[in-house]
Amino acid sequence: MLQHISALTYTSWCPSQNGACPGVVVYKKPQQWAYPLLLKFDKKYHAIGPRRQGTILCSDRRHYQGRNSKKREAVQQNVDLPPVLPKKKKKPYPIPLKKIQQAARADKKLAESGIEKKLEPPKNGLLVPDLIPVAYELLDDWKLLIKGLAQLLHVVPVHACSECSQIHVAQNGHEIQDCLGPTNSSRRSFHSWVKGSINDVLIPIESYHMYDPFGTRIKHETRFNYDRIPAVVELCIQAGLDLPGYPSRRRTKPIRMIGKKVIDIGGLVEEPRPSVDRSSVILDLDTHRSFERFAPPLESEVPRIAQETIDAYEKVKRGVTKLMKKYTVKACGYCSEVHVGPWGHNAKLCGEFKHQWRDGKHGWQDATVDEVFPPNYVWHVQDPKGPPLRSALKRFYGKAPAVVEVCMQAGAQVPQKYKPMMRLDIVLPESEESRLVV
Repeated sequence: MLQHISALTYTSWCPSQNGACPGVVVYKKPQQWAYPLLLKFDKKYHAIGPRRQGTILCSDRRHYQGRNSKKREAVQQNVDLPPVLPKKKKKPYPIPLKKIQQAARADKKLAESGIEKKLEPPKNGLLVPDLIPVAYELLDDWKLLIKGLAQLLHVVPVHACSECSQIHVAQNGHEIQDCLGPTNSSRRSFHSWVKGSINDVLIPIESYHMYDPFGTRIKHETRFNYDRIPAVVELCIQAGLDLPGYPSRRRTKPIRMIGKKVIDIGGLVEEPRPSVDRSSVILDLDTHRSFERFAPPLESEVPRIAQETIDAYEKVKRGVTKLMKKYTVKACGYCSEVHVGPWGHNAKLCGEFKHQWRDGKHGWQDATVDEVFPPNYVWHVQDPKGPPLRSALKRFYGKAPAVVEVCMQAGAQVPQKYKPMMRLDIVLPESEESRLVV
C-alpha cells in the first residue's frame, strides 16, 4: 500500500467550526484503482501498470490547527454579578460535599486503626516561613487602604440607606426601587438616604483574637474574655505577624491528632499580659473613627491617593487569598460571623434562619475570600453629577465594588477585571427608548 499510494500535500480551510472543511489531496495512484477503500492489498496489485497523478476533493468536519496556532479567547464585555443568596437557606459549601465526606471517611478509618494523622504546616500549629512576609505586607496594605479611603470620603460623597444595607456613590441618591427595609411598602421601595461612612464602603468583619487557636474553645460564657479585631488583622497575626499587645503562641513542636481528636498540643499555656495599651495599637488597624483621624487631602493629591487606595485594595485581596489557601478560616453558613482558626467558637450569637434548632450556635464551614473581605457591590454611575439613576433603566446599569467606585470617581484608573461588570460599553438610552430595546 505504501508503494503505490503516498500523500504529497494536504491543505484545508474551515469557515466555521461545525461546517464542512473542503481540502485537496494530491497523490500517486495505480492505473487501475477499482478498490480505493480496500485496506488489504493482494499481491496481484503489486505489479499493475504505470502510475499516474490525480486529484480528489475531500471534506473534513474537524478544524485543522497547526502546532503554532493559538486559540482565540473570547473577550467578555458584560458580566453579571454573583447571585444574591437567599437568607432562608444555608450557604453552599465552597468545597463539594462529596470531597468533605471522603476526607471524613478516610480520617475515620485511620482513627479506627489507631494511625496518627499526618499534618503539614500550618495545620500542625507551626508557621509557614514563606507566608510571614506576606502577612507583614498585607498589614501595611490594610493600613494604607483605610487611610486612603478615609481621605477620599472627604471629597467623594457616599449615601447609605437608613432602612437597608445598600449604599450609593454619587452627588445624589438613586431612584431605583429596590429597598428591602422594614418600611419599604410605605416608601414604594424607594431608599431613605443618609450620609454614609467608611464602614458602609469597607464592611467591617471582625473575629475573636486567640492566643492559642488550637487551645480551649471560646464558650458562650467566656466570650467577653477575648477581644474582637478585624479578621484580616487576626489572619496576619496567626500567619506570623508580631503585633504589640496581641501576642500569639508560636510552637516549636507540631501538634498530634488521631482523627478529629487532638492527642498532644504541647500543654496549655496562659496568655501573657499585654505590655502596651491595646486600644492605641488597634486604632490604626480599624475603621472606627478613621474619618476623623485623617484630614481632607489637597485637590491636587486626590488622583494620586485614589490610585494608591485602589492598588492597596487589590493587594489586600491578593494577600488574603494567599493566606487563606494555607490558614483555616471558618464562616457561619447562615450569618456573616467569621472565625480565624481551625475550629469555630461556641458562642451562641447566630440569629439567622432556624437558629432555634441550633440553640443559637453558628453553622461553621470553610470561609471564602468574599466573606472575610467582602466587596460590597454598588451601582456604577457614569456621571456622578448627572441625573439620578432610575428604575426604568435598571438593566442597563452596571455594578462595581464600593471601594473601586469611590476611587474611580476620585480619578483612579479602573482595573481591567472590573470593567465588564461595570458595563462601560453600554450607551444608556432614554426612558422611552428602553422599551424598544430587545
